[in-house]
Amino acid sequence: MTAAVARLATEVDHPLIDGYALYCHDLIDAGVMTDRARRARLRLARAFLDRHPDLDLWMTLPLPSRLTDLDRVKAWPLLTFAILTGRVTVDLDLLLVKDLGGFGHAAERLNPDDFKTGREIAVRLGWSPRWTLDVMHECLPLLLAVTGGSMRTLTGEDLDRFEADLQASAVVSVSSRRAYQARLFGLRQLLFEARMIDTPPTRRRTGASFADRLTVVAAPEIARVMLRYLEARSAVLRPATISSLCDSLTVFGEHLAQQHLEVRSLRQLDRSHIEEFLAANAVRRWRGRVARDQQVSPSVVHATVLDVRNFLDDITAWGWAERPARQLIFAADVPRLPRPLPRALTPSDDAKLMAAVAELDDPFARCGLTLLRGAGLRLGELLDLELGSVIDYGPAGSWLKVPLGKLGTERSVPLDPDSLAALDSWAGHRGQQRARPHPRTGRLTDFMFSERGQRLGPWRIRSGLDQAVATAALTGADNGPLRVVPHQLRHTYATTLVNAGMSLQALMALLGHVTAEMTLRYATLASPTLRAAYDEAIGKARPRLPIIVNDRPVLPSKVDWLRGEMLKTRVAHGYCSRHLAADACPYANICEHCDNYVPAPEFATALQDQLADVQTLRDDAEQRGWASEMNRHQHLIERLQTHLGRIDCN
Repeated sequence: MTAAVARLATEVDHPLIDGYALYCHDLIDAGVMTDRARRARLRLARAFLDRHPDLDLWMTLPLPSRLTDLDRVKAWPLLTFAILTGRVTVDLDLLLVKDLGGFGHAAERLNPDDFKTGREIAVRLGWSPRWTLDVMHECLPLLLAVTGGSMRTLTGEDLDRFEADLQASAVVSVSSRRAYQARLFGLRQLLFEARMIDTPPTRRRTGASFADRLTVVAAPEIARVMLRYLEARSAVLRPATISSLCDSLTVFGEHLAQQHLEVRSLRQLDRSHIEEFLAANAVRRWRGRVARDQQVSPSVVHATVLDVRNFLDDITAWGWAERPARQLIFAADVPRLPRPLPRALTPSDDAKLMAAVAELDDPFARCGLTLLRGAGLRLGELLDLELGSVIDYGPAGSWLKVPLGKLGTERSVPLDPDSLAALDSWAGHRGQQRARPHPRTGRLTDFMFSERGQRLGPWRIRSGLDQAVATAALTGADNGPLRVVPHQLRHTYATTLVNAGMSLQALMALLGHVTAEMTLRYATLASPTLRAAYDEAIGKARPRLPIIVNDRPVLPSKVDWLRGEMLKTRVAHGYCSRHLAADACPYANICEHCDNYVPAPEFATALQDQLADVQTLRDDAEQRGWASEMNRHQHLIERLQTHLGRIDCN
């Protein structure tokens, strides 16, 4: 056999050599292989096929035997071609343990259109070249190999099956398994954006099931009832609420297991058991996933008692066989929660913080924090905003439609220029993203805060806020960094509005509160309305009698009286004897204005003196800008002139 003939398949060659020789020829044309390398590959391929003509049978051999064969005869390029062209079926373990070499490059050369589409989407998602190579060459080729199809034929079931096989494999290390899981997540994201699969990738958080968490409940019958109750409530409560409810029931069940092992059924419960539980719950430490040597907060104590009470009341109302004989927990047993005022930032701290927010490098944190402060949103509401949430109402300006959130309400909030500019800037940075099913409703939703094909979470908001606090040099009582949480921006928004005079009804609508009680808390935060009411009341409470010194009232001189920083009243027979700190008399000059008042000639001099003083008071009020006082004095001047005119006529 000559060297020229060896480059092509011969009649005695294995059938696989024909396609493999043409593939090697294409590599030479592409400039990635020399003729010498081609002849070496064909020689090794013939040697391997002479030894193992049935590749499907060879794939059934134990993994160590196959690795030994490949180490003896370097024929992996031949197997790469056969696997990627569907000429042989491969198991995942071989791909996971074998040094794949150019497996990814071979897959891209055999599927150029698919890989071109994938790389274009990776650029749109903002992936780095290194991560793009990891997903496209270290993960996608393995999927193509084990499924025998192309990227366009992959399904969500294929990806799920691959992930399950990866978890079950015994040949891959923990670190390698994590790396493959990360690449598989990226591949799911890429295929979703390419509209090849309809299910977006989700971060799977592994955790103990409700049944596993209830294993601390010693009595099997009590644990069974608790689990059944959780399943029943799952139909109407959100997963996070159900998880919190499970925590409360676990605390109650664990207490019974530790203190009252004889209680094997809820029917055996009596009031003494509940009283002991209430006392223990009030001082217990954190347990379970967040265990630490610290007493739980009052809100956790409150929620635990309320959950256990609802559990016992519900199963009694539902008529379950495993129920207490009578009511055991009453409304008075539920501890009252402290009602702290909303923790709004001071105006100076607010201004410094938002100036620092405007300089943040992270566009998401910059826009998100600006919107939290400018629209009074909750953090969850911010993350749930949709792309079409901004609505222009023409003369009424731009408004933000806030989706259903914590209280199941929907509302609209007017946008100030800073918030609108932040949203416009984010829209330009965000780019095009594919809509994804809403986690609660399943409706396709184009979330506003999505980036690189993923919904953004709260971590970057909190991190950006901490950075802004440090930049603004805000300090607390211990001279350390001031602790600010995102919800304080909502408190600051509401406090600023109520202090500017907004009615509580309007504020209630803007904040999305369902009860006026929730909004009333803001009415006590330095409200001008409250201050005015206080000043009015305290003014009425001041002493109305003149100050007495040596059994005589202290009366100001005329000069001091006219120059005093007060609202002044001059009567015909003298000056008002009210104290300088007192308010103006509501009966000032009532006689001079009365229609029954008849001036006598002997009082003409007194009336002329009063007229002169009142004219001085009118000019003084005009100079001070006291319009109402000026009008009052002017009206009195006209009345006095009328009275003096009557005296002259007589």
